[in-house]
Amino acid sequence: MGRFNHFLAIDWSGAKGPVQKGIALALADAAGGPPVLVERGRGWSRADVLALLREDLPDDTLVGMDLGIALPFADCGAYFPKRNVLLPDAPSLWALIDDICAGDPNLGAQSFVDHPEFAPYFRNGSDTGAHFGCDGAAHGRGRFRVTERAQAEMGCKPYSNFNLVGAAQVGKSSLTGMRVLHQLRGRLPVWPIDPLPERGSALVEIYTSLAALEGGRGASKAKMRSHEELDAALAHLDSPGVGGHGPIDDHSSDALLTAAWLRHVSHDHNRWSPAGLTRGIAQTEGWTFGAL
Repeated sequence: MGRFNHFLAIDWSGAKGPVQKGIALALADAAGGPPVLVERGRGWSRADVLALLREDLPDDTLVGMDLGIALPFADCGAYFPKRNVLLPDAPSLWALIDDICAGDPNLGAQSFVDHPEFAPYFRNGSDTGAHFGCDGAAHGRGRFRVTERAQAEMGCKPYSNFNLVGAAQVGKSSLTGMRVLHQLRGRLPVWPIDPLPERGSALVEIYTSLAALEGGRGASKAKMRSHEELDAALAHLDSPGVGGHGPIDDHSSDALLTAAWLRHVSHDHNRWSPAGLTRGIAQTEGWTFGAL
């Protein structure tokens, strides 16, 4: 698996607006050296990232995007139980979201979470939908994919992709990302929904907390807000530090550390063959790279 020449980590955002402060990109080279931020003067938009992935991606790049590439399916046998139309796999889910949100600016996903057919499945603000839980009960932390349960067993605290509440919510980030994945269809394979190609670039889902854990950070201290903390974590991954002193925003530090982590672990066969990843799970829910 050590065939990739570049490792691009993308800290993603589902926030509103044309430019997202929460988006950060970092690139690590297989030849070595510290990871580097991929800067854009005015900041990154989701459309900018889509254009880069379509047109300007370096050859043989492993791309990691920090989002959920699908919604839970295995727990209920469907993404949206009690709905008459069954979506068979993740690409059909991406297509549905992108179609409903075609008029949303900046690759947003507000139309989907507001849609009367799908809003009952989400927790949105003070409104917990009637189908937020698998059994139809509107309680608890919501539904989880198999890979998210594997993350929890490793010491992380994942959130349901049906959760749209709070700073840690991942729902809108994942839904906007699914629009991007749909628009990349046929251009960039998404593992494990697509087989990992023998050559060329590929995209995987990442969870930056997994990189932080292997960088010597505790689950409750995954965020690095100083260059010194970042360089200490990079050293755990056998990567040169980025240098510098003092504060760094956690979006940048997450991307930098995760790019180095992808370089460090991508050759490990076990990362590509986790125990819980069945063919059915691969097609419907996908997987988080590095969740074992």
